[in-house]
Amino acid sequence: MSRVSTAYLLTCAAIGVAGGILLLGANWVSTALFATVPFISVILIGLWLLPAVVGMRLLERPLAALLVGLISGLVLVPFSGYGFGSVATNLWYAAFVELPFLLVLYRFWSRWQYFAGAVVVGAVYPVLASATFDLFSFPWWGQSLFFVLTLVSSIGGVALGIAIADRLRRTGVARIARRRPPVRA
Repeated sequence: MSRVSTAYLLTCAAIGVAGGILLLGANWVSTALFATVPFISVILIGLWLLPAVVGMRLLERPLAALLVGLISGLVLVPFSGYGFGSVATNLWYAAFVELPFLLVLYRFWSRWQYFAGAVVVGAVYPVLASATFDLFSFPWWGQSLFFVLTLVSSIGGVALGIAIADRLRRTGVARIARRRPPVRA
C-alpha cells in the first residue's frame, strides 16, 4: 500500500471530528425518539452515512470512508452513552459507503455508487433491526413504511453528503488532500 499524505489524514480527521459532533446531537435525539416513538427514530439514519460520504466524495481514496467513520465513532465514545459501540456503529455505516467502490477495486468514482450503498443500507438495516423495533408485529403497511423511511433517510443522507463534499471541493479543500504522495522505492 502506498504512503498516505499528512494532508489526507488531517482531512479525514477534520471530517471525522465534525461528523462526530453532528452525530452527537443526532445520537441523543435518536435515543429520545426511540424511547418515545421508536418507529420515527429511523428518519435520522441517513446522518450516520453523512461523514463517510463527505470523506469519500471529497478525497476519492480507498478507505477514506472507514477512516472518517472510525474517527467520528471515537469522538462519540465518551459522550454517546453507548461507549465503543459508537465506533462499531459508525464503521458499519461507513462500510456501506465504501463497499460499492471496493467492488470495482476503486477504479472509478461515480455518484451512483454512493446511492447504491444507501439503497443497501435501506434494505439491510430494517431486517437487522427488526427484533429491536419488533417490526414483524406491525401490519404490512407499517413494515413497508419502516423500509421506506429508512431508504429515504439513507438516500437523503448520501445526497446531503455529496452536496457538502462538492461545495468543499469548489473551495479548494480537496486539492491538496487528494494529491497522491510520490512512490518511493
